[in-house]
Amino acid sequence: MHVFTISGGLVGVCLTAIGLLRLLTQHTQVATVADELLAADAVLFMVCCFLSFWSFKTEKPRRRLVLRRTIDWLFMVALFSMVVVCALIAYAII
Repeated sequence: MHVFTISGGLVGVCLTAIGLLRLLTQHTQVATVADELLAADAVLFMVCCFLSFWSFKTEKPRRRLVLRRTIDWLFMVALFSMVVVCALIAYAII
């Protein structure tokens, strides 16, 4: 349940950051791949939301276990990529 709500919130964070990065690149002429990575990250968080919702609805215990392990793995990948994007943004601003 926590991954479902947190992933939904992080999709919004990624989309907000993409908008802010677009403004930054227009005014400072700094080009980064951070916005593309954030878009991919938003997709990963959205996939986590969909899979999480599916795991709530499935009645098969084995499928639920597989879904939850997949969700945990994808969520950690998405969080790690968000940290990488933050480092890229910090490096680009300096």
